[in-house]
Amino acid sequence: MASATQPTRDDFAAMLEESLGGAEAFEGRVVNGTVTAIENDLAVIDVGLKSEGRVPLREFAPPGQKAELSIGDEVEVYVDRVENANGEAMLSRDRARREAAWDRLENEYNDTARVEGQIFGRVKGGFTVDLGGAVAFLPGSQVDVRPVRDVTPLMGIPQPFQILKMDRKRGNIVVSRRAILEETRAEQRSDLIQSLTEGQVVEGVVKNITDYGAFVDLGGIDGLLHVTDMSYKRVGHPSEILSIGETVKVQIIRINRETQRISLGMKQLEADPWDGVHAKYEIGQKATGRVTNITDYGAFVELEDGIEGLVHVSEMSWTKKNVHPGKIVSTSQEVEVVILEVDEEKRRISLGLKQAQANPWDEFAETHPTGTIVEGEVKNSTEFGLFIGLAGDVDGMVHMSDIAWGVPGEEALEMYHKGETVKAVVLDVDAEKERISLGIKQLDQAGEGTEQLSVASDVKKGDIVTGEVVDVRDGGVEVSIEGGVTTGFIRRSDLSRDRDEQRPERFQVGQKVDAMVTGFDRSKKPNLSIKALQISEEKEAVKQYGSSDSGASLGDILGEALGKAKDD
Repeated sequence: MASATQPTRDDFAAMLEESLGGAEAFEGRVVNGTVTAIENDLAVIDVGLKSEGRVPLREFAPPGQKAELSIGDEVEVYVDRVENANGEAMLSRDRARREAAWDRLENEYNDTARVEGQIFGRVKGGFTVDLGGAVAFLPGSQVDVRPVRDVTPLMGIPQPFQILKMDRKRGNIVVSRRAILEETRAEQRSDLIQSLTEGQVVEGVVKNITDYGAFVDLGGIDGLLHVTDMSYKRVGHPSEILSIGETVKVQIIRINRETQRISLGMKQLEADPWDGVHAKYEIGQKATGRVTNITDYGAFVELEDGIEGLVHVSEMSWTKKNVHPGKIVSTSQEVEVVILEVDEEKRRISLGLKQAQANPWDEFAETHPTGTIVEGEVKNSTEFGLFIGLAGDVDGMVHMSDIAWGVPGEEALEMYHKGETVKAVVLDVDAEKERISLGIKQLDQAGEGTEQLSVASDVKKGDIVTGEVVDVRDGGVEVSIEGGVTTGFIRRSDLSRDRDEQRPERFQVGQKVDAMVTGFDRSKKPNLSIKALQISEEKEAVKQYGSSDSGASLGDILGEALGKAKDD
């Protein structure tokens, strides 16, 4: 029996081609091959085609590493062409890895799973990442949660990434390392915030300092330490007591688990200096403090660490009115103050600066009794008088009617100018209202070398006086009484009981008149009335010479009274 003919290599190739539908069916596929030889930088691989193919060794190694390949190793390669111009198969290990990687990455992308890769290169706008055969783009903004200047420590290290976008047709893959970090951080924050409680004392590291406070890292989550919760004493800027990187002990004040915001405090770990402040500071007590802050409405004075009081602008000086506090005190200045009010509940202490000093108005009243002659500079001229600067940094006022005898007030004001030094007589001092009334025309009654002029009037309300008209105005007449020591004024309506006689022009300077004292003005000058005197005389005449049933007329009664007065 004849033996069958043994099949040749060509027979096997024909059979393989027949089973695969032709060699062209290999093209565009990933197939297994065997390394048959290594020539220089190339690996010769047999994939069962008519001819072998050659693949660069670098395609068998990760980026930046050396390939470890031996003869006989089984490898996967991509068949680009069955036969090129040299009759060899065109194979690619990179394409094989890329195709396998794309298949895997598409499944992971659809499952929103993390992928592992290595940063191996830098390109415009970002970096290149090897995802196990497929190359992806990592934008610079997606490297970390904060900008990273140097990524060298991150290169070549296997780490997780999140695929943001992929397009197989265009071969584009965009990944993010930042998304992984944020997700991990959010998980850590959530776990950490659940473990914290309000009132708990923890340690943290100062991460950032702003004008309004500092952010403290509590081990994965940040808390805000507001400047007002750093200390009981005034803190101008957080950097005064904290520095970045410093480890601090803080207390958790509030936790908002929805927004994951935490408020921290340092002063809560100290004793509250406001406890029992009433016992330490009593109203009227003098104290010494340091000016810490100056505002438009006053100055804050620190009495001790954590306790400040406000000196309102109205309590800063006896004499300096409407002056900015910064012109009276300066920051860091040591001052003596008086406690005016203590409100422990509202944590407020009202202080007085001027109360710690002698009241110049009281001092002036003691050293300058009524009638004292003083000298000062005209500080200001107003429509109603002159303001004179006096000793003790106080001002006195000369009313326009007390400037000169027989000169209308408006003209008298023009006789003196700002900056001029003048002498005057003290007419009245009201320390409570901080008013000093002066007179210039009263100096005419003083002799040469006289230091004090008696201007105190002995007249009282209801007295009948005789005076001399010294000035006639539209509103009435001014009368000198008691030998010119003082003056009084008769208003137009008080010139006569008869309305037709209430005319100032019917009086002349130098004319003698009788009038009744009806009161006194703010300068203690008497207000006079001829009308009141006439009414009083009529009442007295009726009382003495007439009765309700006598039948006598008012004229008869007055005539009899005048006749009696003439006989007397």
